[in-house]
Amino acid sequence: MLVTFAVAREDETTMTGPKITGTLESALYADDLGAAQAFYGTILGLEELGRQEGRHVFYKVGSSVLLIFNPEATRRASSPKARFPVPPHGAKGGAGHYCFSAEPGDLAAWRDHLEQHGIEIEADFIWPGGARSLYVRDPAGNSIEFSESSLWFQASDGGAPP
Repeated sequence: MLVTFAVAREDETTMTGPKITGTLESALYADDLGAAQAFYGTILGLEELGRQEGRHVFYKVGSSVLLIFNPEATRRASSPKARFPVPPHGAKGGAGHYCFSAEPGDLAAWRDHLEQHGIEIEADFIWPGGARSLYVRDPAGNSIEFSESSLWFQASDGGAPP
């Protein structure tokens, strides 16, 4: 199936379908799922929702799910008789980015916690709007950010982007 998209002109609306209510799941890729489990499950303390050895491990993150896939395992198509015929997907491990939302007062504690576990802080700064971000790398090399939600959303205007 070929799908084409057209860019809307300034006088056209860009909302053409039903409302999207949020992000349900996001994926990162890691060749070493054991190292990913140690980082996300043990160091970050995320609740594991499921795993299939050699293929994936899933974590609860607030009201969404972080999917960590072994890219080699997910590049192969499911069997035509598979119960869940998920199409093949995947990326080369370690090239992604994920941002965790944290309370403003907790970012210093996150920095301390990560450093106590030998995780190098790659960057720690304040954005022009005043939100703070911490950046680290997971064992696969993915860029992992911890930031205040005010980086993108303001409480004063009902959660709309600034």
